[in-house]
Amino acid sequence: MGDYIFKNPLWFTALLVLPVLFWLRGRRPVPVFLVPFAAAWHRPSLTTLSRWPVIMAALGLILLIVALARPQRVEDRHEVNTKGYDIMLAIDLSGSMLAEDYENQGERINRLQAIKPVIQAFIGDRPSDRIGIVVFSGRAYTMAPLTFDHDWLERQTGRLKVGLIEDGTAIGDGLGIALTRLEQAKRQENGLRQGAFVVLLTDGANNRGSLSPDQAAEIAKSRGVPVYTIGAGQSGIVPMPVFDEKGNKIGLRRMLSDLDENSLRNIADTTGGFYFRAADSDTVKQAFEAIDKAKKIEFQSKSYLVTTELFYWPAAPGLVVLLLGALLARQPWRKEATR
Repeated sequence: MGDYIFKNPLWFTALLVLPVLFWLRGRRPVPVFLVPFAAAWHRPSLTTLSRWPVIMAALGLILLIVALARPQRVEDRHEVNTKGYDIMLAIDLSGSMLAEDYENQGERINRLQAIKPVIQAFIGDRPSDRIGIVVFSGRAYTMAPLTFDHDWLERQTGRLKVGLIEDGTAIGDGLGIALTRLEQAKRQENGLRQGAFVVLLTDGANNRGSLSPDQAAEIAKSRGVPVYTIGAGQSGIVPMPVFDEKGNKIGLRRMLSDLDENSLRNIADTTGGFYFRAADSDTVKQAFEAIDKAKKIEFQSKSYLVTTELFYWPAAPGLVVLLLGALLARQPWRKEATR
C-alpha cells in the first residue's frame, strides 16, 4: 500500500499559532487576523449552540494547514528494466545548413529546419532509448550525453542553430566524439559495443578537424558501432540566404552544394549502417525500420518512488467547514444570544 508522508511538514508549526490567535481574539475588541466572520468567534455570553462558528473555524483552519503540509502516499521503490538502444545523434551546424533548398507548404526552408523533424522523431518516438547529441561545424562538441530525459533533450534541440560553432564541416571529429560518448565497458561483449548506434546528419563534405571521416568510420567498425548517415540538401546549385550586418535576411545568392554522398555511403557501409537522403519522404520511417532490426539490450533505469498527492482530502472539507461556520455566525439566533 505504501507509506504516508507530509511533503511540507513545517506548516504544522502554524497549529501552535492558532491557540494564541484565539486567545488574543478573546482579549481584544477587534480581530487580530483577517477572517470574514472572525468577530463572531468568541464572546463570553455565547450559548453552547452559538459556539459552533468558533469550533468550525478552528477545525477548518486545522484541516487547511494539514492540506498545506501536502500529505502523500509513497509507493515502494521500483527497479525498472527495459530494452532499448544507446543512440548518439551527430548533427551538422555548418553555415551551408542555411541553404534554402527545401519547401514546406509553399515556403522555402533551410536544411536545418528540414532536418529538425528527423531529430524530433528520434527523440519523441523512442521512449525506451537513451539518446545523446553531438553538434559539429568547424569543431565538435557534446551538447547532451546519453539520457532517458527526452523532455530535456527536446528543449536542447530547440537551441540548435547555425553559428553556435565556428564555421566548417568536421564530420570526422563529430563522429569521433559521438563514439567517445558511447564508450561503456559494461556494455561490451568480446570488445564490441552492444546496442549502440550513431546517427550522423550532415549536408557537406569534410573540410575541417583532426579526424577524417574514413578514420572515424574505422574506429566505429572496430568497436562494433553502426553509423546511420543522413544526407541533407540537394545536389547542384542551391539558394543561399544573404544577411546584412544586423542578421536580417536581404536576399539570396546561388552556391554549389558540396554534399559528399560517396563519403556518407562509405561510412555507413564500413560500419554496418545505412545511408539515407533527407529529401526522401520516408527517411525517418526507413531509419527506424533499419535500427529496429538490430539487437536490443537491457538497461536498468533509475530507481524511483511513486507518490500520490492527498492534499485535497483535508482541503475540501476544510473549506466547507469554514463556509458553514461563516453561515452559522450570521444566523438570527446569534444576535439573540449575544444581547
